[in-house]
Amino acid sequence: MRDGQQSRITDVGRHRDAVAALPADLDALIDVVQGLVVHEHLAEVYGVTISDEARTAVHERRVEDVLDRALALDDAPLATARPPERRVVGNCRQISVLITALLRAHDVPARARCGFGAYFVPGSLEDHWACERWDADEQRWALVDAQMDDVQRGLFGIDFPIADVPRDRFVVAGDAWRSYREGRIDAARCGLSILGEGGPWWIASNLIRDAAALAGTELLPWDVWGGMVAPVAEIDDERAAFFDELAALTVDPDVHRDELDRLAADDWRLRVPDRVFNALRERDEPV
Repeated sequence: MRDGQQSRITDVGRHRDAVAALPADLDALIDVVQGLVVHEHLAEVYGVTISDEARTAVHERRVEDVLDRALALDDAPLATARPPERRVVGNCRQISVLITALLRAHDVPARARCGFGAYFVPGSLEDHWACERWDADEQRWALVDAQMDDVQRGLFGIDFPIADVPRDRFVVAGDAWRSYREGRIDAARCGLSILGEGGPWWIASNLIRDAAALAGTELLPWDVWGGMVAPVAEIDDERAAFFDELAALTVDPDVHRDELDRLAADDWRLRVPDRVFNALRERDEPV
């Protein structure tokens, strides 16, 4: 799959006409996403209490289904910002995949990236997703964090443009893995500090999620399959060599696109099966 094409996850399906009617401007599309989704772990900042039923939306993998939920809550045009209590409950992954889908629908090459954010907890690299979009004027990929609305920019002290996040503020998983292997970061800093979890296994699993997303299957942060490493498990030399290879491919995916696609299709450690294990729900689910 190429980055200007919709994947089976980002395809907007029956909402194609409504999405096509949205303004193509990047800032306007970011506003659309922010008006549709409220982050499950930040809802209280917006004065929202999330019901158990509403929280199930975080398990939606496909953009088409996320938009179904949005319109079921409020049938206003997609460009109309909903009040926080009538937004779909999601997280950084839903937000990043949604902005990726909207950009692709407007012929802007874009891709969801899994990695770590350095702007949430001082000293930590927190599990996070962002979007890369092609900047045609500057002929480069720029990171977009559509989650960071005015409220969150103030909450986290964001002092950089959310449409061009510096690479040391959002670290793609491959860069995090290489930095760990070269002794430049402590892997224990990479994970979710709220859970007190982190380590090489977390980086390695995010590396597989990032590679799968680049190959066209942008799954949930807790979907598990293939060569992912069990929590706190040791990574032997053979596995480490595979992750070294995968990191090299994903930090520069344009150069290594064919090889990455081949691995995603043929290698059991990366290939996404028809069903994956949802670790939060503790069950297998169809992709």
